Amino acid sequence: MKLNADSKILLNSGFEIPRLGLGVFQVVAGQYAKNLIMDAFKSGYRHIDTAKVYGNERTVGEAVRQCGIPREEIFVTTKLWNSDQGFDTSISAFNESLKQLGLDYIDLFLVHWPLEDVRVDSWKALETLYEGGSLRSIGVSNFMIDHLEELIEQSSIIPAVNQVELHPYNYQHRKDLVEFCQSIGTQVEAYAPLTRGQRLNDQKLVKKAEKYGKTPAQILIRWSLQKDFIVIPKSANIDRVEENLKVFDFSIESTDMDEIDHYNEDLIVCWNPAEVV
Repeated sequence: MKLNADSKILLNSGFEIPRLGLGVFQVVAGQYAKNLIMDAFKSGYRHIDTAKVYGNERTVGEAVRQCGIPREEIFVTTKLWNSDQGFDTSISAFNESLKQLGLDYIDLFLVHWPLEDVRVDSWKALETLYEGGSLRSIGVSNFMIDHLEELIEQSSIIPAVNQVELHPYNYQHRKDLVEFCQSIGTQVEAYAPLTRGQRLNDQKLVKKAEKYGKTPAQILIRWSLQKDFIVIPKSANIDRVEENLKVFDFSIESTDMDEIDHYNEDLIVCWNPAEVV
């Protein structure tokens, strides 16, 4: 698979999303975060992933507006938090996120969690917002197959993206979900692709990294890219942010990809949406 830092995936909305982005979960709002994001843009990132619950939408917006890169070249994702779910409150929350970001539009707005009883109403609100012009694509996060089936049955727009925890250590556990998303035209976006650091010292992975002259983190990111996922590694360290971008000058051989596919431990390092009815 020939990839570069400008590689994008076409969404069902007709817009393109960069395959590799920067996640800013746990990046504390303020000048340091703003500098980090602006440095990431200078390094070549064009995709930034935030959320209301991260508390840094305002900082992200400042970086996007002040970085000197045309707005249309940067893809901005934010998310609807649980306390705002429901039809009317979802619309209000979107407008507040837009205000916090200080942007004319948001590229992708996600329902952050499949909250029971209100997730369908929340999705219908996103469908309404999608028709309004200030939102280019809509999607979900942490939705399992049954949650997606429910949305499809009760709404008219199929999510452009499903953002889920995904890495080799839970790939077999999530393979049915990946295949289902692909079958309906929903792009899979991998968060926590580095297992939040929990498997970076795994000797199987370390040996693969040594073979390619790369870091374990770079192997995990490249694996996600070669699986055709959108991938959003997060870091608050600019050196690691830049390192995570250096994954386009090599490719993992098919035999190694197959081996990495089977590192599975059903590992969940974040929350587990499979427990949500």
